[in-house]
Amino acid sequence: MKETKNISRSRAQESSAAIEKMYITMRHLFNRGFYKPMGISGDTLREALLALRPEIYGNIAEEKVELNGLLYVIERLPVGIEECRFINLTSDEGYSKSHFQAIVPPKRRRNCYRIDEEQMNVEITRGRSDIYDILTHLTFIFIESHKIRNRVLLDDAGEVSRDWFKLEQAVSQKKKLTLVEKEKAISHAANILGRTFEEVLDIYDAFGSAAAPDRFLHVIFWLGKLAIEEIVDDNKRTITFSPILRERLGHHIHGEIWATKIKEVLEENQLLDRPIHVISANMHSVMNSIFATEVLKTKFKEKSDFFIYEELSKSGADAVRNQVEEVALKCGMISLPDTSGTNIDVQIFDTAKMDWAKTSFQKANTGDKKPVLIVMDYAFGEQAYETIDELLKPFKKDTLLNVESVSIMGKAGILEGGKGDIMIPNAHINEGTADNYFFHNELSAEMFEGNDIAVFAGPMVTVLGTSLQNRDLLKFFHESTWGVIGLEMEGSYYQKAIQSASKIRKSVPHDVKVRYAYYASDNPLETGSTLASGGLGTTGVKPTYLITIKILEQIFNVK
Repeated sequence: MKETKNISRSRAQESSAAIEKMYITMRHLFNRGFYKPMGISGDTLREALLALRPEIYGNIAEEKVELNGLLYVIERLPVGIEECRFINLTSDEGYSKSHFQAIVPPKRRRNCYRIDEEQMNVEITRGRSDIYDILTHLTFIFIESHKIRNRVLLDDAGEVSRDWFKLEQAVSQKKKLTLVEKEKAISHAANILGRTFEEVLDIYDAFGSAAAPDRFLHVIFWLGKLAIEEIVDDNKRTITFSPILRERLGHHIHGEIWATKIKEVLEENQLLDRPIHVISANMHSVMNSIFATEVLKTKFKEKSDFFIYEELSKSGADAVRNQVEEVALKCGMISLPDTSGTNIDVQIFDTAKMDWAKTSFQKANTGDKKPVLIVMDYAFGEQAYETIDELLKPFKKDTLLNVESVSIMGKAGILEGGKGDIMIPNAHINEGTADNYFFHNELSAEMFEGNDIAVFAGPMVTVLGTSLQNRDLLKFFHESTWGVIGLEMEGSYYQKAIQSASKIRKSVPHDVKVRYAYYASDNPLETGSTLASGGLGTTGVKPTYLITIKILEQIFNVK
């Protein structure tokens, strides 16, 4: 028994070292300005990722191509990136004012621009975490592309297998494939990927879209084609970092523009001297929690509040969502779509303009100084520090903000339990460094009991990226005396900014209240429950609104 424990512990240590190595290597390559992922300069990154073997990348260390991981990554990278030999990471350098059409990946808010047949520019406006995210995803797809190359390239002269030749024929067709053509192509693709016909068929449509139903074949072909060219013609793929990006990163340029705009709107509406409550959440749950039930009670007679929230969350529910938003805008909500490049939209709620009898919080007791809510969309990794740090700074250097509380609601991976469960942290631990931030959380597990949702309380680990989840390391954090209940990407960065503003810089009250609560999007310790296995669907609706309502009840003093 003792021997087994030592083995699993050493694997956790290896994983921790691999994450640290990736972190240092990525910063080094960024400072250098360029590198070739499949060349000598990319060796360390590839070796570290293969040593880490993150759960999200499934069979990365095996010969067969990992399909779920590939889908997860492709949804977070711009369409067409698989065709590009040159990938240029830039700051916001004015491409939005050009003829180039912005390409936004389906599952990541970032603007990308196809410059020519060979080059894709990816705008980085959300800090270092965005760079780590992209580089790990690109390293993964390049590793997979060389697995394809190994299975189809018969010799160094460039002779390829019959399967590859047939796949190329299918991809070169401009029209949508017939069922027979599609199944023939899948048969050849399955041989190339080392997968069964059924496995490829099951995931095929998930890669496609209405405009490109056969995109799966296209992605596989181009990944393999560029990998073959790297070996036969020595045409290595190259990742570059623009000089402007290297100059600007870490200077809070986008965060400062974002925060200043919020404070200017508060000043315009004479809200700067009021008690302020900052909430990091999505752009619908606070608005819907306050107004939706009253606005839609005739439409959904005798239905529960959570039924209404589920209806609002469904795709195609734009009409009812707009109905709620119209009422909110008339009752003190100000909408601030992002123009700073942070990709963080904001809503400001002036509770003085609310008629509590027409809301879900009819017992609200907000006193004479009516609170103001600043609801900000989710930050991304280290960007959380930049945004909150700038937001909590004085306005025009001398006007201090009376920030009474900062509440963070988010999605996180859970280590005990399943999708949709709730986690209430009392500390955040930085993965790879063990820097830790202990705090008093105004929310407690007891507040959420009796709602048919499991609730867990304890420390949570802030990870470098969702793509670096590793079973052994997470198991160690969970089962050792650290007692970690879950993992997320922003917690310690938020807390670092709140602590410095309230305890050291004194720009907000010393006794500012903090609330953290997360709902589980996945369990990386369970096979089939990782992020690559699909989204939450409506499972996330109840915990999202439950957390939002508990936060609002405290702010509105609902007894």
